[in-house]
Amino acid sequence: MWPALPLLLVAVAYLLLAHRARRRNPVQGWSRWRTAGFLTGLVLLAVALLPPLAPFAHDDFRGHMAQHMLIGMYAPLALVLGAPVTLLLRTLPPARGRRLTTALHSRTARMLSRPAVALLLSTGTLGLLYFTPLYNATMGHPAGHWLLHAHFLLSGCLFAHVIAGPDPAPARPGVPVRLVCLGVAIAAHAVISQLMYGGFLTDIHAPVEEVRGGAEIMYYGGDIAELLLAAALVATWRPARRPRSLSVAAGSVRAYGQR
Repeated sequence: MWPALPLLLVAVAYLLLAHRARRRNPVQGWSRWRTAGFLTGLVLLAVALLPPLAPFAHDDFRGHMAQHMLIGMYAPLALVLGAPVTLLLRTLPPARGRRLTTALHSRTARMLSRPAVALLLSTGTLGLLYFTPLYNATMGHPAGHWLLHAHFLLSGCLFAHVIAGPDPAPARPGVPVRLVCLGVAIAAHAVISQLMYGGFLTDIHAPVEEVRGGAEIMYYGGDIAELLLAAALVATWRPARRPRSLSVAAGSVRAYGQR
């Protein structure tokens, strides 16, 4: 039951920061939709990490895959849509806000904000997990099991942030590139789940019916999560605005040509 305490503390901290943002700027305030999204992500994490799903996930591969979907795909999307970095930038003291902005523009942050890197960390590691003895090794050690959860969560948040996050990302490319990366992720999930269902290349010590059930959860659950991510990308996309001087110049040229 111990994961409930840090999740509760994170929820309280977010609510306090949201309240501070509304007090500092009553006109702009802070979106209740963003607050609801972040809290929904924490609830999904609680469902994944607490009974009855957590014990079931330890004993049954289907439970593990359901837990993986919640921790690595559904909860990250909800948390990212809560825009926690933007909330911090609005509420931190100026000096700390500048340090956070500097960190966001660092070389490491720019590298991690590349869709290919986020795709490799989130989706590319699934082959390493399920097609090598790594999965069986992590299931046999509690520390490895929690490290796997942390990887699912962090890599899932990174991918959701790069594809459709409302928080600032200096190296984020245009929508076409992000859609291509999302398409590659969808295809990779489909291939991995189908290989798993057929028993090809996988190294999972579990009954065949459990492995096939887990593969079906990955196939259908992954599709739904990625469709939600695509919808978030469309909802958060804003077309680039041309500079006003260029717009005025273009209008003048058109007006001159009509004389």
